[in-house]
Amino acid sequence: MLRTTLVRTFSRGYATAASPHALVFLEHQRGKLDSASLSALTAASQLGGKVTGLIVGTAEELPPVLEQAKRARGLDTLLHAASPQYSTPLPETITPLFEKLLSEQSPFTHVVSAHSSSAKSILPRVAAKLDLPAVSDITSVQHDQSSNSTTFTRPIYAGNAISTVRASKSIPIKFFTVRSTAFSAAAPADAEARIESIDAVPIADPSTEHISTSLTKSDRPDLGVASRVVSGGRALKNAETFKATLDPLADVLGAAVGASRAAVDAGYADNSLQVGQTGKVVAPELYMAIGISGAIQHLAGMKDSKLIVAINKDPDAPIFQIADVGLVADLYEVVPEMVAKLKQ
Repeated sequence: MLRTTLVRTFSRGYATAASPHALVFLEHQRGKLDSASLSALTAASQLGGKVTGLIVGTAEELPPVLEQAKRARGLDTLLHAASPQYSTPLPETITPLFEKLLSEQSPFTHVVSAHSSSAKSILPRVAAKLDLPAVSDITSVQHDQSSNSTTFTRPIYAGNAISTVRASKSIPIKFFTVRSTAFSAAAPADAEARIESIDAVPIADPSTEHISTSLTKSDRPDLGVASRVVSGGRALKNAETFKATLDPLADVLGAAVGASRAAVDAGYADNSLQVGQTGKVVAPELYMAIGISGAIQHLAGMKDSKLIVAINKDPDAPIFQIADVGLVADLYEVVPEMVAKLKQ
């Protein structure tokens, strides 16, 4: 285990909180809270103090999101800011709002978010603006109130080592992003959080403009939160074979479809389906690796799955070293037979 200690002295006039008070950035899409943000809320609750949520968006899209968020377990207060400039969460437009909330005498001791593509652009920017460090992609968190220090663990070297990072009391506000697969999503609670509206911070001349967002539509579960995942690798030859082989199996299992980087680079699948160090990190109940050799970068994205099933005709494929169930066979014979059996 590698251990790193963050020690730095700050002279800014932040208030010293008696107990932790976390500000959690809650993301949403199409009127629903992201599951990853609910995992970040669970991590914030483990600090042992108050938890305040922050949601931004337009006035039209916020009401259903607030209705869902106010019942999330562990949330004490819910702040929301409505403005057309928050229709898409750009770092340049949201950072000034964070700076205002985290100004001197701020009650917040921690700022938390999921390790999403959006938030991992926003939180480090805010931390840099405040001259504070940030810890990314954490898998555990523990706060020691007596020393006012927070200890995190996070995977490094494609998950082959775990780094332990301690943020000492000299760091007045501790920023961190959360690996969603390491924390369960916050469940609905009986009590409701207090909702408070705050003013947006206008940006006169933003340096960045959102042009468009392209989303891949699918009737299957979202890859990042699916309980079952069927993934294919380079052995599937081409995009047509990839789809014809994996889609029937995914359909009968009610599973999401994933892919190795080799399959994505070869054009077999969209890059939104990539599982691995440079793709999505998943931890489903069932992960089926079909025609995937098991490069270390791919293993980093799926090795925390509860049950790993590997099908590969190479008996020496690295994937078999971590698989719970391994089958050395021709996938073109085995997968159709498996689909037929499952349909029965």
